[in-house]
Amino acid sequence: MELQIKVAQAVQVLNHDAQSCNRVAANQWLVQFQQTGCAWEVATSILTTDHLHRHIPSLVSNSEVEFFAAQILKRKIHSEGHYLQSGPKHALLNALLLAAKRFSAGPPQLLTQICLALAALILSSVDDKKPIEQLFYSLQTLQNDDDGNVAVLEMLTVLPEEVADTRSTDSSISLFQRSQYGQELLSRTPMVLEFLLEQTLKKYNGVVQLHERDRKILRCLLSWVRAGCFSDISQDSLPTHPLLNFVFNSLQVSSSFDLAIEVLIELASRHEGLQQILLYRIHFLKDVLLLSAINNGDEKVISGLACLMSEIGQAAPSLIVEASVEALALADGLLRCVGYPSEDWEIADSTLQFWSSLASYILGLDASGAVDKKHVEAIFSSIFLTLVDALLLRAQVDEATFNDRSGVLELPDGLVHFRMNLVELMVDMCQLVRPPRFVQKLLFGAWPPANVPIPWKEVETKLFALNVVSEVVLLEGQMFDISSIMQLVTMLSTWPVDDLSGFMGVALEKRHLPLDDEEEVISAISSILGSVPNEELKYNLLARLLSSSYDALRKLINEDGEHSYRQNPATYTQLLNGAARGLHRIGIVFAQLAMSKPNGPATDDPSIRLLRVFWPMLEKIFRSEYMENSNLSAAACRALSLAIQSSGQQFLVLLPSVLDCLSTNFLAFQNHECYIRTASIVIEEFSHMEEYGHLFIRTFERFTQAASVMGLNSSYICDQEPDLVEAYANFASMFVRSCPKQVLAASGSLLEISFQKAAICCTAMHRGSALAAISYLSCFLEVTLDVMLESINSMLEGSYCCIAIQLIARRGEGLVSNIVYALLGVSAMSRVHKCATVLQQLAAICRCCDRTIWNAMLCWDSLQGWLHSAVHGLPVEYLKPGQDDTLVPVWLDALAGAAADYLDSKSSKGVKNNYGHMQGKGGRVLKRIIREFADSHRCALTQI
Repeated sequence: MELQIKVAQAVQVLNHDAQSCNRVAANQWLVQFQQTGCAWEVATSILTTDHLHRHIPSLVSNSEVEFFAAQILKRKIHSEGHYLQSGPKHALLNALLLAAKRFSAGPPQLLTQICLALAALILSSVDDKKPIEQLFYSLQTLQNDDDGNVAVLEMLTVLPEEVADTRSTDSSISLFQRSQYGQELLSRTPMVLEFLLEQTLKKYNGVVQLHERDRKILRCLLSWVRAGCFSDISQDSLPTHPLLNFVFNSLQVSSSFDLAIEVLIELASRHEGLQQILLYRIHFLKDVLLLSAINNGDEKVISGLACLMSEIGQAAPSLIVEASVEALALADGLLRCVGYPSEDWEIADSTLQFWSSLASYILGLDASGAVDKKHVEAIFSSIFLTLVDALLLRAQVDEATFNDRSGVLELPDGLVHFRMNLVELMVDMCQLVRPPRFVQKLLFGAWPPANVPIPWKEVETKLFALNVVSEVVLLEGQMFDISSIMQLVTMLSTWPVDDLSGFMGVALEKRHLPLDDEEEVISAISSILGSVPNEELKYNLLARLLSSSYDALRKLINEDGEHSYRQNPATYTQLLNGAARGLHRIGIVFAQLAMSKPNGPATDDPSIRLLRVFWPMLEKIFRSEYMENSNLSAAACRALSLAIQSSGQQFLVLLPSVLDCLSTNFLAFQNHECYIRTASIVIEEFSHMEEYGHLFIRTFERFTQAASVMGLNSSYICDQEPDLVEAYANFASMFVRSCPKQVLAASGSLLEISFQKAAICCTAMHRGSALAAISYLSCFLEVTLDVMLESINSMLEGSYCCIAIQLIARRGEGLVSNIVYALLGVSAMSRVHKCATVLQQLAAICRCCDRTIWNAMLCWDSLQGWLHSAVHGLPVEYLKPGQDDTLVPVWLDALAGAAADYLDSKSSKGVKNNYGHMQGKGGRVLKRIIREFADSHRCALTQI
């Protein structure tokens, strides 16, 4: 009894003492107490007896102590329950059943904790063949009175959730066991549904008690629906199933509405065939519930019904396109939900996935299929045009934002999210109703006469929609009336600036537009100029457009004024920013010209003529000390990249100078990874030209030998330099993928260094850098395997194939170790596919080497040894008991199957089976095993 009192007093101090030092001390004592063996007995005693108030009259809340006791038991069962002997386990089971009945009247959170502990105890009974059956037998002892039924109801609610909880802290229960428990659980479905039905028929005197009972029943039913309880019930009996009627009746009760909606949504999403049944009830949902809620402004009901109707339609678009009375009623109901004038955008946003899936389904219909596509489009086009009006109304900015005079454009987060989700749907609707009709819908009567105030909120929303669908409209290639747009441009250009206050006046007083906005403007102008048929006129217009940009660059490289600029920091900063903006504009023009290449002689190409003017200035900037400025470096590299892509083969003569500038500047300013990214584009464009191979190797060597790259010796450093890792890994990938094999063979030492660095970087916590490193490893292995299969009978000394095999033989152990390590920790799940692909490729190479003269250096036994070393090299806390012995054979079997798939895919002649990269049976098995390993080892790691 003394320990019980101490626990109660510590809990009271922890929850109610005003002194933080006392609360900390109480918490420390309780944590230590939970780890003792006597915690079992003390916690059980607190839950099953009522002595505390007699010994501690000043106890504020008995339920707090009991709740803590239930938590202790649940945690100890999770961590130590599988060690309990049969006798103590049965005694604990009986005690928890007694506690569940004792606290069936509340508090609800306490009863839930007790039931969670019960479920954990049952599931940890690995020695019992049928723990679920034993639990149901035990629950029968509680079904003697109403209080006992409440406890049974709560137990049945938490049990399916605990069985399905693969993230449980109880690692003694395998996924296979959970699957078995799930099947055993579903075998009890008839008994559970009958019990729930009996509970719905019980009579209660108080309305509050009745509503609380209904919520408990719905919670329990929801838990079993998620477990799949309706999957074995015949479709014929479902429409009249009493529990389904109970759920629908609960929709009319405010206290149970939310749970009833959840149950129906789960049914619609999980059980094929139920969508038709739910669709038959649409008139009840719309006419009885929705219209009443809209009239009364009940947003809770409107939101719930919007989610339910969206789920019904989204789960069965084939039923909706039949355009039955029920299907059209559902569409009408959702249109009303979209149009409801809520203060936020959640209701309308919850319907977007339905409308998008319906539009995509209609667009994907086969014109010659069983469903008449034209008839469906004719019916639903009018519905989607009505939807456009409703969505544009909801996408308008609110009055507060529209009239905001702060000068800063900040749309509400909800509206930003809503508009982002609208993009895909707007594009689908435009394609469905056809672009001319869609644009006409937006522009018809777009702006009022001059003597009527302009509805700027409506104008802005329509411009947003036009911008979203612009690419689709332009691809259609049809002419449409743009007089409304020109009218708006004219109005804006002549409108007094002072009259455009608030939302419409943002940034008018600023000298420069933000770069994103400026890019849209320059792109639009360049696109128009690019369509000018006369090449000479086109060049002159483009040169005029870029004249201010050229002036900014010339001003920067004017050597006479350099020192005076540096003496005035404000002027110097303005000079650098002006040059960076000029480079940004030049890059935009080159990007647009790349999309409208002329058919005539290359000498007439405006890109080439602009390049002759641009490159001399850019080269001077690259070779100047101004490149220490990160913004200027990024702008220069971006402009150069776009110029290369626009100019094509005409750029060849400049390659030596360009690559020298890029590699030299990176060595000078190694925190500017933009030089490596630009070099990747050079490699991509020109690496097929073997005569320039020495330039590519020299560039690769300079990047690799740089101190920043050579310093990537741990995952910690990789996490400090994620942009550098990504840029270097992507460059190496492009080099290996694109360069001729003779160039790769001459780069053996560089490839080995880059391979080693990538193997280290794949363990980084930073997602982008780790994935880039793994992608490079995969690229290297894939190229190697392709070459091996092409020359398996003629692998000459000094060839790329020979060099790659030697490299893998030397670095394979480190690669496997780091790949396994990359599968540990919280970031591991995002790397599963790429890591599995690398292991599959490595296994295929080892299998392939078994059949060559190189099998003494690299073979299947090599992979087995590497994997054994990697697993046994893991810290013991990352492996379950005995896992170090069982893991390697399981992985090797999976790797053998995956390697066979991969080699079969690469070696097949004729029909492609697509078994590379996890597509065959062996690949899928390997990926599943690796995913399970990563999922079960999400523990915090220290950096290596």
